[in-house]
Amino acid sequence: MQSTSQQNKLVYYLTKITIRRLIYTFASLIVLVILMLISIDQFVSYKVRDDIYHNIEQTPYRPYAVVLGTAKYVTKNTPNQFYNYRLESTKALFDAEKIDYILLSGDNRTLQYNEPRTMQRDLIKMGIEPQYLFPDYAGFRTLDSIIRAKEVFKAEPMIIISQRFHCERALFIAKYHHIDAICFVADNPNIYTETRLREIFARFLMVWELITEKKPHFLGEPEPLPAPLNRHIHPNQSAVENL
Repeated sequence: MQSTSQQNKLVYYLTKITIRRLIYTFASLIVLVILMLISIDQFVSYKVRDDIYHNIEQTPYRPYAVVLGTAKYVTKNTPNQFYNYRLESTKALFDAEKIDYILLSGDNRTLQYNEPRTMQRDLIKMGIEPQYLFPDYAGFRTLDSIIRAKEVFKAEPMIIISQRFHCERALFIAKYHHIDAICFVADNPNIYTETRLREIFARFLMVWELITEKKPHFLGEPEPLPAPLNRHIHPNQSAVENL
């Protein structure tokens, strides 16, 4: 009986140690994952920090803008401020002659949901003439939008327009693929904090897609945008020197 009791105590002790080790191992893995996500997030921001602009006057001229699409409404009759601020920034850059042509890149998953078409209509209402607006209906993801801007529409050099968290990810993709791009930051809505937390995971997915050489859903034949208007060239400068 005494031997059986000692064996039971030993089993209980070993089980307790095993559970503690499992808990410790699991907690350590969680900490490592969190540190990895934060490191990737901060690394992305650091690598593109010199090509982010907030002020219209300080933003360099680029012939092409790429506006990253999002839904116009969060829910029925509830406007999406991310959408509104991106269009307001686009109009401000255009009025300041910082851009010539605007590529509107987004999802058009159904007849009723069409981000490029909606952006085009609203920018026309805001006073931008249609000949300066070009929809990209296959911008299903940020990666698709940026690569297609170069490969299909030949929109280089470009200004990417979105909120900073999104702009940084898009710009990182552009730099990785050797695309000549800078970013203009649109204002952030009040729900920025929640969205910024989701962005941490989006950046991890982005890095994975870059490592695995993820391709856009569609490329197709080139559809080059019009040549730059070159409104900012000094008489003694060439277009290349000005850019």
